[in-house]
Amino acid sequence: MRDLVIIGGGPAGMAAALAAREAGVEDILILERDQALGGILQQCVHNGFGLHTFGEELTGPEYAWKYIDKVVEKEIEYKTETMVLSISPEKVITATNATDGIFTVEARAIILAMGCRERPRGALATPGTRPAGIFSAGTAQKLMNCAGYSVGREAVILGSGDIGLIMARRMTLEGAKVKAVCELMPYSGGLARNIQQCLHDFSIPLKLSHTVTEIHGRERLTGVTIAEVDADRRPIPGTEEYISCDTLLLSVGLIPENELSLCAGIALDPVTGGAAVTAARETSVPGIFACGNVLHVHDLVDYVSEEAATAGKSAATYLRGAQEKNVDLLLRTDGRIRYTVPQKITEKADTTVYFRVAAVYRNASVSVYSGEKRLFTKKRAKMAPGEMESITLPASVLPENGELRFILEEEK
Repeated sequence: MRDLVIIGGGPAGMAAALAAREAGVEDILILERDQALGGILQQCVHNGFGLHTFGEELTGPEYAWKYIDKVVEKEIEYKTETMVLSISPEKVITATNATDGIFTVEARAIILAMGCRERPRGALATPGTRPAGIFSAGTAQKLMNCAGYSVGREAVILGSGDIGLIMARRMTLEGAKVKAVCELMPYSGGLARNIQQCLHDFSIPLKLSHTVTEIHGRERLTGVTIAEVDADRRPIPGTEEYISCDTLLLSVGLIPENELSLCAGIALDPVTGGAAVTAARETSVPGIFACGNVLHVHDLVDYVSEEAATAGKSAATYLRGAQEKNVDLLLRTDGRIRYTVPQKITEKADTTVYFRVAAVYRNASVSVYSGEKRLFTKKRAKMAPGEMESITLPASVLPENGELRFILEEEK
């Protein structure tokens, strides 16, 4: 029997482990399926990490190493190259690796920190042939940054998520020609700073309301046909444009990796694809917590670390049997706000609620209501789906039970 088992040794898993250790948990085990700790940060060689957490600009590996160093210093046990196969509702973990074979671990508490995966090409059903030269943006990033391969010389990128934007810059720096970044929506899905630094600074065109309608080539990709789409995201006849290229990168969304959560009987949020959690990041199964990109996709790794620390402290509180559930509040959203995390508040304390909007709104205000009473309002000059927003609700405004409604209003 282990006190705390953390599944995933990326930034979320390591931050959760360190927070739990600082809160007094001695018996901690991290299970990581890759060859080393660090998660996705191993392949993120660009800078921009750590400004919030460490007050300095770091690359992904540098950011990861700061946490790895602390994990080693605190003598927190971890197993790499270990694949977790299942979790039972009774918190029994089945895993496998080359040294131990298939083994089980019974835990008093579990933190899920498995991260997310890219939406694959098969989910797009793009017509055309199936030649070589088509990659998800993250796969191309790993091939270039970890293995030293060049994935192509002329590229088109479908989707303007942050990984796609960063890869547009990366390929340009490696001598490739990125001919266009096409985005199905009328707005970019990436951070404003990445649009500026990765596209505008390198004169890479961003084609909004465009998609790839056909793939050309047999053995190797020779080109793609793109077209403008209407309000229903359907290609508009007559707007087709052929672009010759040998590489197509797909940056079409990230999906939280929650197969293990389903094994444990955890309730998932239909919008985020992650677990529905309380402000303590506890799932519907008592003693199982979730944090990082397995819960909802974050913009910045600094926010992942912050959320993971909350999960780690909450797991320590659970193990001490000191949880206080003195309120019962469900969080609801209108159509303009897609989701909130957490989805439920069970403790009367200052609570930060994260959310994303469904479109670009200018001069917008988000108000929180309990019944007809407005508890809190936040105003922003601009809100966009590519950037996560947050509101911190003071404990003093929280009622004891009922619903909190999040409503977005746009000033004309």
